[in-house]
Amino acid sequence: MTVDIDDVNINAPEPRANPDLIGHDDSEQFLLDSFTNGRLAHAWLFCGPRGIGKATLAYRFARYVLASGVSSGMADPNQDGLFGADLEPEVETVGLGISTGHPVFQRVVSGGHSDLMSIERRTDEKSGKQKAEIVVDDVRPIGQFLNLTAAEGGWRVVVIDTADDLNRNAANALLKVLEEPPARALLLLVSHNSGRLLPTIRSRCQRLNLNPLGESELQSILRRYRPDLTLDDASALSRLAEGSVGRALILAEEGGVGLYREFIDLIARLPELDIKALHAFGDKLARPGREEAFRTFMEISQGWLHRLMIGMSQTKMVQEGSFSEAEQVLMERLKGGSELGAWLEAQEHIQQIFSRAESAYLDKKQVTLSLFHALEKAAIAA
Repeated sequence: MTVDIDDVNINAPEPRANPDLIGHDDSEQFLLDSFTNGRLAHAWLFCGPRGIGKATLAYRFARYVLASGVSSGMADPNQDGLFGADLEPEVETVGLGISTGHPVFQRVVSGGHSDLMSIERRTDEKSGKQKAEIVVDDVRPIGQFLNLTAAEGGWRVVVIDTADDLNRNAANALLKVLEEPPARALLLLVSHNSGRLLPTIRSRCQRLNLNPLGESELQSILRRYRPDLTLDDASALSRLAEGSVGRALILAEEGGVGLYREFIDLIARLPELDIKALHAFGDKLARPGREEAFRTFMEISQGWLHRLMIGMSQTKMVQEGSFSEAEQVLMERLKGGSELGAWLEAQEHIQQIFSRAESAYLDKKQVTLSLFHALEKAAIAA
């Protein structure tokens, strides 16, 4: 279970409009070196956890390439199936960043750059919500677009955010483009889980792995976009988000720190549970308009259970991810007298509960009570 960043209104610019990139200096430098040295792959696969800046880097690179005009990365497309020759860019920048006042930056933000195509899940006209996948009709125009002469004399760039959303027919249509890429064509694919992609797509892309952000980097971003947070809450979110700024901002928006602290208070005495407090918590999550808070709670609880099982397999419980002494004490106590198998069974049961809750619109309070009773059962059995 993950909370979709696109489904939550967070106070941060969209990737195409974000001028800042924090924590991925090595990846940015690798792209810059590949471009300026004329060794630029036609297709790149930006991999890593959700919400760490992959799409932001993709659009940052796209803007740089588009702003560099005709003096850029591949002079002779016939030199190699993926690579070209040695040219220097014309744009003065810091890394891959260009000024927000640059015409290219402005046109990319507005969606009006004629040499850039963005592929993502479309909005359903009837429901007003994003569709569940990218379909073949979304991908078919890519081939024709890339084969056109660049309107501004440089490159044609396609950003796919995310490639994980491609259905089978759409993936096969993209594969045809990747097999015979035209000159001065650049495809940038974003992926949260590259294992879901066709092996033939992965093999035709230059892979770039981006790592989760560090706590200090997350806190820096939180201070920028959520200056209302206290120092303690920002610190807690930075640990709880597990390296994802997108997740940290969602948690902040949905009161994730408060939900997590309530969760810890409720399970602090496992296998004992305060039934009255538990029912009050379930009632709160089941109120109308609390759908995102409920989904956030589901993710928080699963994250805690995952960390517990990782800690149980190690000599000493890992501090990373724990933002309170209460959680640390609880995990050490559960680890000391528990069997991993009981918690694995609880994890599987909870995942099944949440899956049914999403697909069958189960009563949120009953789902919440079932989760806590699954934890109670695991603590007793262990």
